[in-house]
Amino acid sequence: MEFSIATLLSHFSEDKLVAGKVLEKKLACEDTQSIEKLQIALDILEKIGILSKERGKYRRIYEDDVVEAKLRCSSKGFCFAIQNIEDADDIYIRESHLSNAWNGDRVLVKIIKEGTRRRSPEGEVKLILERANPSLLATVKQNNGDFSAVPLDDRLLFELFLKRNGNNLEQAIDHLVHVEVLRYPIGALPPIGKIKRILGSDAEEAADTDIICSKHDLPIAFPEDVIKAATKIKPNFDTTENENRQDLRHLLTLAIEAESDRGDIPFIENAFTLEKTETGQWQLGVHITDVARYVETDSPLDLEAKKRGTAIYLGDKLLPLFPEEITVACSLLPGRDRSAVSVFLTFESFDEPDKGTGGQVVEFEILPSLINVDHLLSYSQVQTIMLSSPEEVEPEMVRVKQMLENLFMSDNPLSPLVKAERLKRGGFEITVDRTQSTYKDESRLGAILVASYEPVRSLLCELVILVGKVVAEHLSALQVPGIYCTQPDPDWEELEDLLKLGANLGLNLKLESEEEIRPQDYQNLTQEFSKSSANKILNYLLQSTLRQVRYITHPGSHFGLAYTDGYTHCVSPGQRYVDLFIQRVLKAVFEQGRDRKSVRVKKSVNLNSSSCHGEINWNVLPPQLHNQLNDRSHAIVSHLNDRDKLAEDAERDLQGLKKAEKMKERTGEVFPGLITGVQSYGFFVEIEDLLVEGLVHVSSLKDDWYEYRSRHSCLVGRKNGIAYRLGDRVQVEVKSVDYYRQQIDLVTVGGGSAASTEDWED
Repeated sequence: MEFSIATLLSHFSEDKLVAGKVLEKKLACEDTQSIEKLQIALDILEKIGILSKERGKYRRIYEDDVVEAKLRCSSKGFCFAIQNIEDADDIYIRESHLSNAWNGDRVLVKIIKEGTRRRSPEGEVKLILERANPSLLATVKQNNGDFSAVPLDDRLLFELFLKRNGNNLEQAIDHLVHVEVLRYPIGALPPIGKIKRILGSDAEEAADTDIICSKHDLPIAFPEDVIKAATKIKPNFDTTENENRQDLRHLLTLAIEAESDRGDIPFIENAFTLEKTETGQWQLGVHITDVARYVETDSPLDLEAKKRGTAIYLGDKLLPLFPEEITVACSLLPGRDRSAVSVFLTFESFDEPDKGTGGQVVEFEILPSLINVDHLLSYSQVQTIMLSSPEEVEPEMVRVKQMLENLFMSDNPLSPLVKAERLKRGGFEITVDRTQSTYKDESRLGAILVASYEPVRSLLCELVILVGKVVAEHLSALQVPGIYCTQPDPDWEELEDLLKLGANLGLNLKLESEEEIRPQDYQNLTQEFSKSSANKILNYLLQSTLRQVRYITHPGSHFGLAYTDGYTHCVSPGQRYVDLFIQRVLKAVFEQGRDRKSVRVKKSVNLNSSSCHGEINWNVLPPQLHNQLNDRSHAIVSHLNDRDKLAEDAERDLQGLKKAEKMKERTGEVFPGLITGVQSYGFFVEIEDLLVEGLVHVSSLKDDWYEYRSRHSCLVGRKNGIAYRLGDRVQVEVKSVDYYRQQIDLVTVGGGSAASTEDWED
């Protein structure tokens, strides 16, 4: 088992000794070579003072002047270590203090000079925790018979010596290649690599998905042991296993999925039921496919899924979490008996005004179940059925139509009532042309996206998000280990330029407090944006101000959903590893949870129901199992955050390449645009129809000498009195496009505004 130093150190704490044998088990070191590598790593970490050894066991040593960070370097050689701590200073690292670390590497940095009000603190890399570039894109050069690879990323300031390894390197000269790093630099010795694949004569000739997969080192194929384990999976459900499951096969059950762009059968992870209770309350059932039944902890399938972290969607290409055999076995296909984890949400009654509006959950229950989906519908089919007259609906679909209307479009439809409750607490949504998400919840962005042509998806999202909320509430109430999904508040600096842009467009954009940004502020912003002709651009830019969703091991706030006390991801265990972990915790409660303090106590509680909240004053899980799950949750959160960030970067990178390719074809064409950013070197223009951003460099403004006025965010011509300010509309011509770097250079052919007297004040 390969492991990084970061993974190894995640198993240590300052107050707990860990034995080598325990580490071997946790890191899956099963062969002699892996065990020897682990011991070498432990010896080195002890020698450099990261670990101490006591009675054959190890303890982590922490120093106040040593911090963990990620390197961010520029093409000019400037490097900073970025700490993963709120408001922590970035640390400047001189090239001589990098210790052969590269851009993106996770490192331990020792502070060697404290920062001042004007200068960042300085540091030196003490230890490389995890390499960010196990492979890279490069062009091949030949010099005196030797071959080297020059990275395309100009922040990687080195060349790799290439080994032949059976490759005809002459064919690769001046071509774009994917290079695997065989050895990182050691002292004065250069790094060594080998060509994995020749992608094309240059970036534009290579397939965009190949570039993205190579650039981000994404796993394409599954290892042989994983494929072998997957082929042993039996998709048919054995009804003898139904003893501890609630049989729900008699309920009308619908699966609702987006149409697949790839033309294949979608992986169906969720199904829905809706019934009225005897008291007139709606009870919504959200049924989640039981992936944990097929994937055992620490099995080859589990270890590979944990390594991947999340499925990645690159246009027509899917990089899944599991091999196809797992998705076939777990997919909730119509007419198939399937095991599930079912979450039943009971809503307050709206039949009687004094009982509420109908959008709040008054109780819930989570239990193992057996289901059978009656109908699989696409979003467009759902809309068609709801809008059809009763005479147009086939007899077997009458009940389906009634259920859909009660969910989305009756006099008191459930989903809009839930949405009203969310808006009441300050939640917001962002209007887009098209949603790219393959998940039914808020996905990686952390906020609900609403597309006018696809209203069913966003309404379904309202209901599914409630499942993540109640599951998080349940884990917290039972005091069992969990992983929670959070989203920090946006940075004021990220939002400030957007507020200036809106103000220049004549919008009344004000926050209630500049000290704290609240979800209610974003709700107000989106409402104000709808009054502008630049609504599309403003909503697009608003997405970029949201911070990355993060996983932590305790309940936290989630800005995009306006939750303050805990939320988690749990509805996609076949696409996100965190959801699978949550499913395992729930199954541990189902199977081994203690429903009373001791055997002498007669009265028990229902651990599956919210009715037990506030009643529990004992450890629900056996101590060993509790500690095991707790250790696992702490060990994987950092890795899962990294994998989610990598997936988000890769998916966004692909969109950038596609936009660059589109604009390359339209070089020389003129487009209307909006100035969305102004700097001393030029201004950025967003082409509204395409949502493509390009730069008008100040050197291209030949008609005058332009000076930058930072206070007013504008460039002002000395003689002609023309200003290019934030919010001005301009006509721009596409001058050139750098496809790989996704840089679009524009030149103005019209637009701007008249400079005022104030523009000359600085």
